[in-house]
Amino acid sequence: MAVEQPVRTPVAPAGDQTRIHNIGYRTYDGPRLGRTYATRSLYSQSLRGAYGLGRSVKSKVLPMLLFVVMCVPAAIMVAVAVATKAKDLPVDYTRYAILMQAVISLYLASQAPQSVSRDLRFKTVPLYFSRPIETADYVRAKYAALASALFVLTAAPLLVLYIGALLAKLDFADQTKGFAQGLVSVTLLSLLFAGIGLVIASVTPRRGFGIAAVIAVMTISYGAVSTLQAIAEAQNSTGAIPWIGLFSPVTLIDGVQSAFLGATSAFPGAVGPTNGEGVVYVLVVLGLIAASYGLLLRRYRKVGL
Repeated sequence: MAVEQPVRTPVAPAGDQTRIHNIGYRTYDGPRLGRTYATRSLYSQSLRGAYGLGRSVKSKVLPMLLFVVMCVPAAIMVAVAVATKAKDLPVDYTRYAILMQAVISLYLASQAPQSVSRDLRFKTVPLYFSRPIETADYVRAKYAALASALFVLTAAPLLVLYIGALLAKLDFADQTKGFAQGLVSVTLLSLLFAGIGLVIASVTPRRGFGIAAVIAVMTISYGAVSTLQAIAEAQNSTGAIPWIGLFSPVTLIDGVQSAFLGATSAFPGAVGPTNGEGVVYVLVVLGLIAASYGLLLRRYRKVGL
């Protein structure tokens, strides 16, 4: 009896299964915006991210809260000055940032790692450098964004004080001069703090470690310098007080503004630097800003390889 064999379908060679479908891909023939546009976009995105804009609600809480904390004391001072018809503000414009340096340091510690640590952790830095921006463009954008965010944080309460002073009908010339001096002070502070914060944060891809490191550097340096200055005053070594102030970012800014911006020094005994010593302070501040930029460039040239 014959057995019926199953019919086998011939298998086509693998090459015959390949098909090319035209799904409409076309080359981009629009404008090439180049490095400047890419750098500006990175700056804008980083600045917005420093206040949680364009991110989740959770990311907005801390920076916005710290911004409010910075501005509320200024608003209270203005209200008191207007209500009591005071002849001057309770705090000078140049002193405000020094008094609020703990809030500024906390903001720096929270936002410097956010600006750079995620790129390091998820290894996206080489993608930025693929094209069209270069290492220097990335560093400039990140540095400028954090410095701008710090300037907004520190200049906003000064603007509140200035507007309140004008509403209280205080002397226009004196208030304008003090406001301008305060803006110069917070500009230097923003550049210095941003550089230090980014250098520390760029060392580790872990955001938590970056936050702890920035807080440690800012608080320990200020505490150590303040303690040594107090000891120098107790031992009647007042000549050493200005030189000790060179070893903390906060006291550096205090020294510059007390030497050249007419501010009252927060050093023990109000022993601020002389004009000659103030020149050293300015050189150290500018040197630290330049060194921070250089260290960031070196760091990201290695990362981008």
